[in-house]
Amino acid sequence: MNIAALLTDGIARAGAGVALVQGARTLTYPELGRRVGRLAAGLAGLGLERGDRVLLLMPNRIELVEALWAAFHGGLVAVPVNWHLHPDEVAYIARHSGASAVIVSDETAGATRGLADEIRVLRVGRANGSDTGLDYEDVLAPEPIPAVDTAADDPAWLFYTSGTTGRPKGATLTHRNLAAMTEAYHGDLDEVADGSVYLHAAPLTHGSGLYLLPSIARGATQVIAPGHSFSAAEFVGLLEEHRVTHAAFLAPTMLRRVVDEARDRTFPALRSVVVGGAALYQEDLRAALDVFGPIVIQMYGQGESPMTITVMPASEALDRPGSCGRPFRGVEVRIAGPNGEPVPEGGDGEVLVRGDVVMRGYWDDPDATAATLAGGWLHTGDIGHLDAGYLHLTDRAKDVVITGGSNVYPREVEEVLLTHPAVREAAVVGVPDPEWGESVRAFVVVDGDPGADELIRHCRDRLAPFKKPREVVFVPELPKNAAGKILKRELRLLSGS
Repeated sequence: MNIAALLTDGIARAGAGVALVQGARTLTYPELGRRVGRLAAGLAGLGLERGDRVLLLMPNRIELVEALWAAFHGGLVAVPVNWHLHPDEVAYIARHSGASAVIVSDETAGATRGLADEIRVLRVGRANGSDTGLDYEDVLAPEPIPAVDTAADDPAWLFYTSGTTGRPKGATLTHRNLAAMTEAYHGDLDEVADGSVYLHAAPLTHGSGLYLLPSIARGATQVIAPGHSFSAAEFVGLLEEHRVTHAAFLAPTMLRRVVDEARDRTFPALRSVVVGGAALYQEDLRAALDVFGPIVIQMYGQGESPMTITVMPASEALDRPGSCGRPFRGVEVRIAGPNGEPVPEGGDGEVLVRGDVVMRGYWDDPDATAATLAGGWLHTGDIGHLDAGYLHLTDRAKDVVITGGSNVYPREVEEVLLTHPAVREAAVVGVPDPEWGESVRAFVVVDGDPGADELIRHCRDRLAPFKKPREVVFVPELPKNAAGKILKRELRLLSGS
């Protein structure tokens, strides 16, 4: 079983149809299939073997899609990485995953300086005569190779997410997991009709990339938004230009901007707008329905259960305010108390998930795997309750801050703050933000007077930009309980959240 067979299905269904579009560039399905097979052959020629890991570090572009499918095709493990990450963060993921190769673009080539010498570097673009790495096009072999025969439980995608320990963890997604996700999408989100056109504006290294699988399997055209940052005006223009049928994946903050841009315009071809990555407020949902009609679909998922825990169709959302929907087919959701005992209907507890979509475990982290998959259930760390089978999330046990659809774990930021010589104590919380959903606020106890700008700059130099605090609050001491644990609930109350 190799998930790459989905591309073969798409080629059979689409014929000579267009597979990928970005600006003036296009690739047909036969062209994509051939380039994927040639890249897989080229990687094999560099010595990569079944199970080897390949980091994909670049902004959204056609080559990112090619490289993802070439990894599947060659029996390799794709490790898509947020291209905004700090080079030190990239180096950690490369070390932890044991990467054999990394594919970069001009924007990300600088991150390769911290990588081990034995990691093969392939570079897309090679602008300005740079000699960093092997030219991507030169690596493509003259002829494609057949897809490698992989087992269902072989890893296919390492989905790195930040962890409460301050280091990212690699959720190991197998060919079986991705097949189950694809089947659930077709069953509960959309069967994907012939002639469908998907627009990708969110990172293809995250949720939008996962949605390539069900859409390519049906021979849909994938329109990739150009540019390095999200533009609502550009997004709306592409909806109209390409008669897009599916907005593949938008975070709530992106949807909010699109709604503002799209007022008084119509999109007769559009059949679905999928929203995930953070809670969608009812006010924002109503505004989106006013603009797009009843086609806004909410989903709840995690990297550990890729984009596939619950789904809430637009037709039901306003009747069940605050719910993130019912479980996808093939997915069981259970609410558990502190000791794992079932909670009565309507009672709050930790959200547990079971099904073929749940990851095999965390890469090279048996302790975290045992804790997260205890009893055969994925322990999401989210708190919620079920009401007539519909899930309502009420809290986040792990204190994750979701800003613009991206996860920021407080301890990761706190550890960086504590490396500043003037910082004695630090605590980070999320606070409401009208633009980003939440923003990062740091409370610090310091010696001397380093200034907020200095501490924010200190974080920016060591973390991805979206993780740095937007505000630093200086306090004489942090609230603690008798055991010395910092009481973040009190800090949130101080923040009015």
